[in-house]
Amino acid sequence: MSNLVQFKSAGLPSVASLAAHLRMIQKDVGPTGGAAILKMAKDGLWIFGADQTEVEDGSRWAVNPFSFVHGWIAWGDGEVLGEKMTAITQPLPETEDAPPGAKRGWEKQVGMSLACIGGEDKGLEVRYSTTSVGGKRAVQDIAVAIAEQVEKDQANPVPVVLLKKDHYAHKSYGKIYTPIFDVVEWVSMGGEAPAAEVAPEAPPARRRRVAAA
Repeated sequence: MSNLVQFKSAGLPSVASLAAHLRMIQKDVGPTGGAAILKMAKDGLWIFGADQTEVEDGSRWAVNPFSFVHGWIAWGDGEVLGEKMTAITQPLPETEDAPPGAKRGWEKQVGMSLACIGGEDKGLEVRYSTTSVGGKRAVQDIAVAIAEQVEKDQANPVPVVLLKKDHYAHKSYGKIYTPIFDVVEWVSMGGEAPAAEVAPEAPPARRRRVAAA
């Protein structure tokens, strides 16, 4: 899978320090400007962009390990009234009074960026941000997975994931869908996968002798 995705790390913390910063998200449970917004709809479908385009089933997405953010968001009646986000390497932003009209005041939000590297949306960059319990848990899970990967293999800190879902039954709202970022591979910041181990050559098959008639 060489050269499928290339994340720029110039000016960012070292990969060696990445694990410690990512583990901070466990205690709390932005990125690329202009990226489409990725979200899970109430019916469990993954969609992105203003047109709410459905994500292709089975498409592969690379999570940028340096893109994790945390902060606050204030929602009004279907619109964002205020948002304060910063890199996970920084403390949570300070907040003042919530903007007038905010339904729930300031809500804690986490997020990250992904790039499609396989499927009809290849090359698309998206931003995923969430305030839901299930969404924050999914971001926490992938952050911790990256931290564990970095602690054992700094050369390949980028998880390639499939966008999946789970659900649970809520007594008032019925079936509630939750996101899953299913890691299928780890690659380098340049997009190369680890070299596969070469299996030992199998001995030649012994020909079976045919019995004489």
